Amino acid sequence: MTTKEFITANKDRFLSELFDWLRIPSVSADSKHKQDVRKAAEFLKEKFTAAGVDNVEINETKGHPIVYAEKLIDPSLPTVLVYGHYDVQPPDPLNLWDTPPFEPVIRNEKIYARGACDDKGQVYMHVKAFEAMMKLNLLPCNIKFMVEGEEEVGSDNLGDFVKANKAKLKSDVILISDTALISLEHPSITTGLRGLSYMEVEVTGPNRDLHSGVYGGAVANPINVLCNMIDSLHDKDGKVTIPGFYDKVAELTAAERTDLNKAPFSLDDYKKELGIDEIKGEKGYTTLERTGVRPTLDVNGIWGGYTGEGAKTVLPSKASAKISMRLVPNQVSAEITELFTNHFKAIAPPYVKVKVMAHHGGEPAVTPTNSDAYRAASKAFEEVFGKSPIPTRDGGSIPIVALFKKELGLDTVLMGFGLDTDALHSPNEHYGVNNFLVGIETIVAFYKHYAKK
Repeated sequence: MTTKEFITANKDRFLSELFDWLRIPSVSADSKHKQDVRKAAEFLKEKFTAAGVDNVEINETKGHPIVYAEKLIDPSLPTVLVYGHYDVQPPDPLNLWDTPPFEPVIRNEKIYARGACDDKGQVYMHVKAFEAMMKLNLLPCNIKFMVEGEEEVGSDNLGDFVKANKAKLKSDVILISDTALISLEHPSITTGLRGLSYMEVEVTGPNRDLHSGVYGGAVANPINVLCNMIDSLHDKDGKVTIPGFYDKVAELTAAERTDLNKAPFSLDDYKKELGIDEIKGEKGYTTLERTGVRPTLDVNGIWGGYTGEGAKTVLPSKASAKISMRLVPNQVSAEITELFTNHFKAIAPPYVKVKVMAHHGGEPAVTPTNSDAYRAASKAFEEVFGKSPIPTRDGGSIPIVALFKKELGLDTVLMGFGLDTDALHSPNEHYGVNNFLVGIETIVAFYKHYAKK
């Protein structure tokens, strides 16, 4: 039986198992789901055991647990360390989901559920690829798995685990599926990721909420002030105005920019899919450059005052916002966090008080395209898709990639099978059934080619 035949024969079971995992609301950001996060880890442990690993364990951390599993067949063979995460983003706003976020359904050959693509669906491809290799006696490498439950909240405890378990994690390469393809017609391998600095700010005016008729016009409104401060963080050309923000940005050469923009991309389709009439971004750069190789600053949430039903004429005491900055090679998250903090406090007018809090961060990373592992991934795509993958830069962040390089000295291959249109972190997140199945097949092919290095 071929790998493809095995996948086809077990398709319904694979999807049923994945659906059971997706039903577990493993939202790491919400403390009320702490037991659900653990339940998701225990589910994964059971499936690793059933698939045939030699050893699987749930490792405790100061936060959510890390699932580790391994199958070591021959110390003379290469070892692949697979990383992923089983925690998911909060599903809010719930009213925008067409179907409940933790009741997975298939519509138009797509799996709709929170975590369908990010990252349970993609992690589960690796579990089933391993099962296929075990059942068909095709496993050509040693495999280790490390799947965490805190990626969506910054992986605060993963660094400590990695540092304390370097011998256990000793491998030849890291394999991650938490990125996207250009399309099923245009396979791609991500070769770069942006870093992240995630902040929260609070602006306080009067010592209590005030009647807007009695005090309006005489006392600063923190919401108005916060909006003005946020607006000042970009200039008219879309550049971030924080002093020093661009000092370490690695600029691409003209040739690199040309190569980056060779990736298939339709601006009209992009706008149509997003329901927008026009794009906006840093002047002088294309959409692919803005989302892949340029740093950004965006407000992720803003609140203050009265937001309930009906009217309440209040001048609020406080206003707050969450702000994230995506970083590019050579930028350092701790330095950007400090630059932002100092600048935001400096631009605060005297009639308000400002508090700035750092949540989490991560470093940008670029992965090599001349390694044995990258060549194996490329050959795997060629075998399954019938064409060579296009190297791309991803706008998202996977902080563990830079950590792996620093602590383990290992490069990463980013073999993702999602699509940019899969509504990650949004209502109605989904993942193509075909993406899931072809991902399993391509991962098996990767091991075959990597063992021949």
